[in-house]
Parts: sequence; C-alpha cells; structure tokens
Amino acid sequence: MAAVKRVTVSGYYGFGNTGDEAIALAISRELQARGVQPLLLSNDPAGTTRECGCHSAARMQPLALLRAVAGAQALFSGGGGLLQDKTSGRTLAYYLAVIALAKRLGKRVVVFNQSVGPLSPAGGEKVKRALAGVKVIVRDQGSVDTLRKLGVPAQLGGDPALLLTPTPGLTPDPNVVVLAPRGDVTDATATLAEVTRALRAEGRTVIALSFMPEQDDAAAHSLGADRVLSTRDPQTALDAIAGAGFVVGVRLHAVILAAAAGVPFAGIAYDPKVQGFCADAGAPTHPTFFDAPALSAQVLQRTAPDWTAVQAMKARARDSFDWALGD
Repeated sequence: MAAVKRVTVSGYYGFGNTGDEAIALAISRELQARGVQPLLLSNDPAGTTRECGCHSAARMQPLALLRAVAGAQALFSGGGGLLQDKTSGRTLAYYLAVIALAKRLGKRVVVFNQSVGPLSPAGGEKVKRALAGVKVIVRDQGSVDTLRKLGVPAQLGGDPALLLTPTPGLTPDPNVVVLAPRGDVTDATATLAEVTRALRAEGRTVIALSFMPEQDDAAAHSLGADRVLSTRDPQTALDAIAGAGFVVGVRLHAVILAAAAGVPFAGIAYDPKVQGFCADAGAPTHPTFFDAPALSAQVLQRTAPDWTAVQAMKARARDSFDWALGD
C-alpha cells in the first residue's frame, strides 16, 4: 500500500468538549508532523479548522461526509469513547456507519485509540461485525479485554492527548488543587464539595475546572472553590493543570492532561474509561459514591501514579500513529 498522505478522522469534535478537542488537537498535530494531511469530521468545521490548523468537514451532512471519506486514503475512527451504546444507540450507529462507508470505498480503516464500551449484547454484535478486517488500536487494557471477549483482536495504544505539552515555563504549585466535575454525575459533585471544604481548611487553593461549560459550569460553581475556570480550549485547561499540585477528575481528560503534564491525579470512575485509564497509569480511582476523607488524604499526600507506566502510555500513544499509518 502506498504511503498514507491524507487521513479523515471521525470523532466527537466541534461540540465544545475540552477533552475531545484535546484529542483533535493532538491527532492533527501528530499527523501533520509526519507529513500527513488530516481532515476532521466536526460539528463546527470552521472552529475545528481554526483551532487545529487543518481541514474539517461537517460530520452530519451526507455529501460533505462522503467527500471527506472518499478524498482520503484512510479513516481513523477515534480517539475518544465512540464505540459504546450507553449514551444512545444512535451514537454507536453513526460511528459504525462511517466505518462501513470507508470500508465500502476501499479505504484503510483504523479504530484509533478509542476506549470501547459499555456495550449491550446487541451493540457488541454490531461492533464485532463492523470491525471484521479493521486494524484496531485502543487506549486502555480494559478495551482490549472487552474486544477479546467479542473475538476482535486489538492493540494497546494510548490517548493522543497524552502527547500535548504545557506552555513552557509553568511550575506546579503543590498548594493548588484542580477539581474537574461533570455536570451529569451529581453524586460525585456533592462529595467533591466536601473535599473542597476540607482542602481549603488545610490551606489549599482549589480551582474548579469546567471542561464542557454548558454542562459542567453549574457543578463547578457549586463546589465552593476559590476559582472557577470554564474553558473549551485544551491548551488553557492543560496549562491550568500544569500549574497545580494535584488533579481530581470526573472528566476523563482532566486526569489524562494531568498525566501529560506530570501532575499527580485521581479519577472518579463514573464510566469504565476513567477506571481503565487510571488502572493503566497506576493512579487512584474512586466510585461516584466515594469517601471524601479518603480522597482528601490522597490529595494532601499528593499520591502519585506509576510514572513509569505513564511514560509507557505516552510512548504507545506516539508509536500508535506509526502503527496506524504503516503497511
């Protein structure tokens, strides 16, 4: 197969979710660094083009989607948690339809650094059929295991956002703690408010980081933090995290960006993808109904992940681009 020079990337881009925009930014940068021209399917093509510096097309306009896939040599499905039917069966149907289109057009198809699941039995069967003959790279061991049960071989990669770097010159402040709630995980939000009070009583400065403003702002403001940072910009979020001494994330990419910046972190596992990332990184995780004193103690002690494991994850994330583009 000739060297791949044009790749269309299918993901949850252009919706103002900082985590997914971090993935888009990292993928576009890494592909361009390898001399590959990316085109991202987006809900906001103009915004994605501006923020990622590459071509973009409307993900839900049939003709634009067809042209985007037809004009590329390869389709990357991912990253992110795309192949799941927990949120909606329509979500899974959309991403599998894009994969099916690329296969029909004879394109190289790669499931790229996704986490897979949760899947219903019916959803699992659809994924198994759709991924026949497709190269599959996932970002956590739990997804490898999920696919193995379906009879789908997968290679362990890493989340592309691990490859983003903070603005030079930032120094972590051990007295600053970043908490990243998720607006629809109310059980965790209530207990994070207890953690906020405990940390402030110990002299820590708490920043509530809202990753998806329209969904997370109310939760962020309810924590009683010293400051609320609401952003859709992944570099702004990464720099705030890089200046902290510890991060607690309900949002997956709060802990991923902490790993990227070398800042200790703990995850609140509202979804298997959070549990999977933290398990692979050797970092603490808690259920949504968690013990506030236990988490507060980890924050104050700055309980570290397994940094060797984190470096291995970064290496796999970088190498996965070569795996995906290779013959």
